[in-house]
Amino acid sequence: MADTKCKTCRRTGQKLFSKEEKCFGAKCPMIKKPYAPGKKTKRPKSLSEYGIQLREKQKLKFFYGLRERQFANYVKEAISRGGSGISDRLASTLESRLDNVVFRAGFAKSRSIARQIVGHGHICVNGRKITIPSFQIKKGDKISLRPQSAGKAIFKDLDVWLKKYNPPAWLKVDKDKKESEMAKPISGIDAETGANMNSIIEFYSR
Repeated sequence: MADTKCKTCRRTGQKLFSKEEKCFGAKCPMIKKPYAPGKKTKRPKSLSEYGIQLREKQKLKFFYGLRERQFANYVKEAISRGGSGISDRLASTLESRLDNVVFRAGFAKSRSIARQIVGHGHICVNGRKITIPSFQIKKGDKISLRPQSAGKAIFKDLDVWLKKYNPPAWLKVDKDKKESEMAKPISGIDAETGANMNSIIEFYSR
């Protein structure tokens, strides 16, 4: 039976990086079958404007592995502040979550594993243990593995993984010390989610 997480990627039309190393390799179903689950020859249905907005909302929600209520709160908060730059505010908030930063730094191979690592107390922010995955990281904050956690089985192959991993430009990563720092504020372009932010904002503005 096909993996549910892989089916979700194919349904949204992009990699959600939920299957660790499989997502980065040639065996990723998104490479082998870059179309929605079902018969390849089946003509895709034409979506209404609402359908498009719903698809983009689901895509971004699954991308960060969030539940509907939490995701909706992030979007509504970005909208409520008004003015321009709603998309950038939303992208920055989502990318600045501690679990996402741990993933982006290469300390975990998926966001779900990153959330587990944070929840189990293996991560420090500015030298203080933080166990809240949604904790917001700011420019200049330093994220590191707790020294007591370095020998845990979950980090067994981390050195090998980090050698071939390239973090995004907004993160400085010391691969030897297992430390990272948010070097600059995050914009919508930095997030690279592949989702149409305007459609998502319109969905929640109805």
